[in-house]
Amino acid sequence: MKESFVGETPPAPAALAAKVRTLAPSMTRSMQRVAEAVAGDPAGCAALTVTGLAERTGTSEATVVRTARLLGYPGYRDLRLALAGLAAQQQSGRAPAVTADIAVDDPISDVVAKLARDEQQTLADTAAGLDTAQLEAAVAALSAARRIDVYGVGASGLVAQDLVQKLLRIGLLAHAHSDPHLAVTNAVQLRAGDVATAITHSGSTGDVIEPLRVAFEHGATTVAVTGRPDGPVSQYADHVLTTSTARESELRPAAMSSRTSQLLVVDCLFVGVAQRTYDAAAPALAASYEALAHRHRPRGGARR
Repeated sequence: MKESFVGETPPAPAALAAKVRTLAPSMTRSMQRVAEAVAGDPAGCAALTVTGLAERTGTSEATVVRTARLLGYPGYRDLRLALAGLAAQQQSGRAPAVTADIAVDDPISDVVAKLARDEQQTLADTAAGLDTAQLEAAVAALSAARRIDVYGVGASGLVAQDLVQKLLRIGLLAHAHSDPHLAVTNAVQLRAGDVATAITHSGSTGDVIEPLRVAFEHGATTVAVTGRPDGPVSQYADHVLTTSTARESELRPAAMSSRTSQLLVVDCLFVGVAQRTYDAAAPALAASYEALAHRHRPRGGARR
């Protein structure tokens, strides 16, 4: 597990809670205690020294420092400053929403409200934690690509298809691969100037990592859209785009909540590419609308 992000800009105070939610599942239990403490009581923890926070969480000073670095801060002092900023935001009325798990006997109105809150929080967390420099680099690579392959299985495979159909509509050559054998077969054909994108919430899906590794080794630019930036997929990614997810529950598995944040990143990639290639994208998009328009018109005799 990576314990520092050398050269990266520390996350803004608003992104701290999102970072904790994203990375906590991959932390050791002692690091989780530190992360949960700073996210749950930023004002109280901001007033503590590194020794004080270690005592409060029943850990060591080294664990506190490692946790700060994993969250993206050079040291504990930088984390304390972020905690103070987050506390100030909460005091001004901008505290993050608190959600509850969905119960088996919840009325449907409560299900709607809870899911809506979770979706909103997931999107806000993803936006706050998204590295815009990495996003810009991925957009630049996609915009100039000769060919684009996108890998994903299960729910992530649906997101891969969504990205590809968007890129196709603005005239780019893109393919989505959910069959692992076909994905690797195609990855072998990629070269410099091509782009391979892997979508995996866990960051450890072998059927997605394998074709990305092959594409990486053949010189293609590689992008990972993942909820675990410290996962195995990142070692083969030139650019990593981190997603967030709502808390998993029995009635709402991770596949549902992770797809929300993945779709946001896909939309950001698409809009960024469309902006960069506007002169070519606008006519291609208009042509695709025109080609499909007749399929959305009521047929003669159909009820209106």
